[in-house]
Amino acid sequence: MVTMDEYKAKSKLSESSTSTVWLAKHMLTGEEAVMKCFDLSKLNHNLRICLENELDFLSSVDHPNIIRLLQVLQEKDLLVMILEYCDGGTLSSYIKRHGRVQQHIARRFMKQIGAGLEIIHDNHIIHRDLKPENILLAGSGDESVLKIADFSLSSRKLLPGKYLETVCGSPFYMAPEVLQFQRYNEKADMWSVGAILFELLHGYPPFSGRNNVQVLRNIKSSLSCPFSRLIVQQLHPDCIDVCSRLLSTNPVTRLSFDEFYKHKFLSI
Repeated sequence: MVTMDEYKAKSKLSESSTSTVWLAKHMLTGEEAVMKCFDLSKLNHNLRICLENELDFLSSVDHPNIIRLLQVLQEKDLLVMILEYCDGGTLSSYIKRHGRVQQHIARRFMKQIGAGLEIIHDNHIIHRDLKPENILLAGSGDESVLKIADFSLSSRKLLPGKYLETVCGSPFYMAPEVLQFQRYNEKADMWSVGAILFELLHGYPPFSGRNNVQVLRNIKSSLSCPFSRLIVQQLHPDCIDVCSRLLSTNPVTRLSFDEFYKHKFLSI
């Protein structure tokens, strides 16, 4: 168990090859928080840069739709990020509990994701792993607030006009240009937003497969956005339009962030 001066770890939430995440409790106030612990000796140069980018970004922003960094502690090779605890779990667990959501809820969630993504892109950062598992909920019901999280191993600085080439992300939410080892820019995040919107409306992601190759094959073989006929009849044309244009396989014609955030669907 990891114990710090101010916070005490209560239970392990997750573990990976690079970090361990604990639910923790403040020793004086009793307030719950999340401790994300990194063994720096296990991080290569690129992963350390990603972690430094996350720390720089989170320490400089205070936005309701981005996870809040409370404190950073370090002892030798152990670096601990103290993050706000979101009692609503992940958007992925929300979808599993509720199934597909009504259009007005999907719109409210998209507005919140868009508000957080605006700050991210304004700071010239591309997240590269936007997915329901990396979006947290604080509160419940109509009062729930979405918060974009988990930047450390995927986010990178990306100046205007520049591109990245490293394959990064989760296959069901990765843009086709990333899956094809092509260079990409911030529009790769917009594909992920489209995949999340589709999953909110259907209860499952738009394209699946046992591996990256099969996911890409399913994307390329689809002539249009694979809406369910039953569900599409219940959707406003603006909802269909924004989702379809976010999931454009051609990044040139895919909606930019500004086009998405100004789309009529978000202002209905």
